Formats: sequence, structure tokens, C-alpha cells
Amino acid sequence: MIFRNGLVLTMDDSHTVLENADVLVVGDKIAEIGPNLTAPEGDEEIDASGGIVMPGMVDTHRHLWQTAMRGYGADWTLTQYFVWYYLESGKHFRPEDIYAGNLLGALEALDSGVTTTVDWSHGLQSTDHADAAVDALEAVPGRFVLAYGNIQQGPWEWSTAPEFQDFHRRRVDGGKLAGFQMAFDVTGDPAFPEKAAFEVARELGVTVTTHAGVWGATNDDGIRLMHDSGFMTPGNVYVHAASLSSDSYHRIAASGGSVSVSTESEQSAGQGYPPTWQLRRHGIPVSLSMDTSVWWSGDLFSAMRTTLGADRSREHLEAHGRQETVTHHHLRAEQVVDWGTRGGAKALGMDSSIGSLTPGRQADVVLLKNDASPAMFPLLHPYGQVAFQAQRGDVHTVVVGGRVVKRDGKLVDVDLAAARAKVGATIDHLRSTLGDQAWEQGMNPDIPEARILHNPYQYTK
Repeated sequence: MIFRNGLVLTMDDSHTVLENADVLVVGDKIAEIGPNLTAPEGDEEIDASGGIVMPGMVDTHRHLWQTAMRGYGADWTLTQYFVWYYLESGKHFRPEDIYAGNLLGALEALDSGVTTTVDWSHGLQSTDHADAAVDALEAVPGRFVLAYGNIQQGPWEWSTAPEFQDFHRRRVDGGKLAGFQMAFDVTGDPAFPEKAAFEVARELGVTVTTHAGVWGATNDDGIRLMHDSGFMTPGNVYVHAASLSSDSYHRIAASGGSVSVSTESEQSAGQGYPPTWQLRRHGIPVSLSMDTSVWWSGDLFSAMRTTLGADRSREHLEAHGRQETVTHHHLRAEQVVDWGTRGGAKALGMDSSIGSLTPGRQADVVLLKNDASPAMFPLLHPYGQVAFQAQRGDVHTVVVGGRVVKRDGKLVDVDLAAARAKVGATIDHLRSTLGDQAWEQGMNPDIPEARILHNPYQYTK
């Protein structure tokens, strides 16, 4: 296929931008980019005039299994999230509920132009749950990295169980997944019980993704334990990293790790201030993620604009405290678009195959075009258009590995009604299990008259 006459953001090493250019896809690869290309006879031609052609976006941390609870926790704090999922209601999710959430969430990602998603799947109470998660991912024509976790057990328990080893052999080795990670957190307990899980990851040759620097849950002690035990390695992804000291940021930088920033999450739930200002200061690679649709938007356009807003707000606020004025922004729209594409590819070790429109790379292509929208004209600042103006309704075409999965604003060959019905069954199951009163109370937490200082959630007893 060939995209004709678009404004092309290549996101290559030079961030080349081409006006009125074509993108030629042959098979599953980008073949050529430039003006007035000659396409092989019979190629599908897509009119990209008036639109932006860019690489598929990469989300490095999304709890797909929680999609069934979309918007339920809109007024939650992080503590309320922990209590609901970790301590009380998360155990009621059956394998079919994991499947339902993953299926709808994976379709949602593709619909918004996210062609590669890390499914941070910490609801895998059994390998039956894990099989259901993978079955759903394999049913959707995107790229998915399974990050295997289980919030109902310590990682030293589930990772060393023979069932986990069997699952890895059956579903990961030679399977259809784009990648595999182990997902667990390090509490800072001096006994370092998570060491056993790191040793399993090392034996399997897989990377670890961990919620680090989460206020009240994970801190600098966990980073020091990982570092001093030799488990901070290139490829590790530290999610949030929002309440760490400079010492921890130095360790992440020195060991070649990267941070997945979920700005909507950090600025709302309480992990800490979105840390891009610190990450830029320490030279730590950044990728973007949306976290969970229990609260937030399921697209990376929102992640880009909230990240720009949070970083710039911090810069202004600190300057005002010094009686100074910021006259030039340091974080630019171009940078967050990079984080949402190339940054994610680098974090996943997939930079040679995805993340940019470069001949020889996989043809993961997104066309932003909406002639019916007044907000898609004029296209003056292409990075600013993506970061501040675009939304999922402007995603006209999505291609994954040369396969069209969204065309003319609609997903292709998708039984959306069936996916919605499966999620509806999950909601019915949870509501009947919890009871109407608990269901309503969980969605509408009280506003206490006094400040609550005690955190009822802890990882360990």
C-alpha cells in the first residue's frame, strides 16, 4: 500500500519531517519514503493529503485486564485503588474476565493509534488467567508484550511455581506475543524476598518492569536493594518513578534503565509529581503510558499533552518561587511525540524494528486525518498538532506490520459488539458478587471530614 501526499513525521534519528510525501509499504515493511513515489501495480492507495502520517505509538504500561471497570474509579486515590483491587475485589476476577478486559482494551489501543502495548497484567491469579490474557491478545492484530504479574501472591511465590515455568514454555517461547516481561514491585523489605523473582527473570532471559517510586508503596530502599544485588540491568522499565531521590535516579541512569511515565496517573492518584523534569535532568530515557482506564484516557494523545502540561507547570512554579520568569520552555512537543513512539520502542528493546518510519522497519503506520473536524486544519506545527490537538477520532488509518486494522476511522474485521458483551458479563458478575451496596460504595468513596494519614494498604503483612 502507499500513503500519498501526507505530512510525514518519520521520527527517525534526525526527526525528519517531509511535506507532501508518500510512504510506501511492501509486505510488512516500510519500503520507501519521499515525494512522488512509484508504487507497484495493484497497491492500495491511501489519500493522506491534509493529514499527518506517523509511526504507530507505543504504550509501555497499560493494565488491560482492568478495562472492564472503565471510569469506575474516577474519584479514587491510589490507596482506594489498592484496597479495591489488591485487598478486596481483584480476587473476584475470573479467567473470562481477564479475557474480556484484555480484548476490549487491546481494541481500544489500536483504535487510538497505539500499535504496540505492554499489557502490565498483574491480575494473573493462575495460569488459567494468564492463558486467557494471551488468548485475548492473540485475537487482536496488534503488537502486545505480556508483562506477567500476580497481585494476590508475592513474586517469590508465583515466579518460582512450576506452573509459571510451564506457561512460559507454552505461550512465550515461539508464541505470537511481541515480547514478554515479568511485572512485580520491590517494597524495600531488607530481607529482599523479591530476589527469587529476579533470579527467575535472569534464568529466563527476560526483563523486569516494576512500579518504582510510588508514594507509600515503593521507594529508594527497593532501588538500592535491586542495585546492590546486581538486578538493575539495561532493559528494566521503572514505572512512575515519581517519588525517588537523586541517588535512585543516578542508579537508574547508570544501569541503562528507562522510566515509563503515566502523567495522568501520577498527577491524579498520588504516586508523586510526574517526574519528567527529574528524568531530563538525569538523562534517563522516557516512554509514555496510560496506566488504567479505571480512571484515565486510553490513548497516548492525552499522555502527551498532560506530560507537557505537568512538566511546564513545574518549571513555571519553581521559577515563580525564585521570583523569576520562564521565557523559553525546555520540554517541547517534539520530545513527547518521540517519547510516545521511539521512546517506547527503545524501552522495549525494539528500536530496530518499530518506532519510526524508516525503510526496513516494520510497517506500523498511523494516519491522522479528519476532514470533518475544524480542529484538523491548518496543520502548521506537526508535533504540536499531535500533542495538543489530535484525539482518537482523528485516527483515520492504522496499519500494523503491513496489515490495515483501522480504515476510514473504523476498526476492520472486529466484532465490537461481542467484545462489549463479554465486558458486560464481567460487570454483571462483579456486581452480583459484591452486591449493589458495595458496588455503589466502591464507585463513590466518601469524603471524610478529617484528614486520613494512615495508609491501609501494604504489600506485606
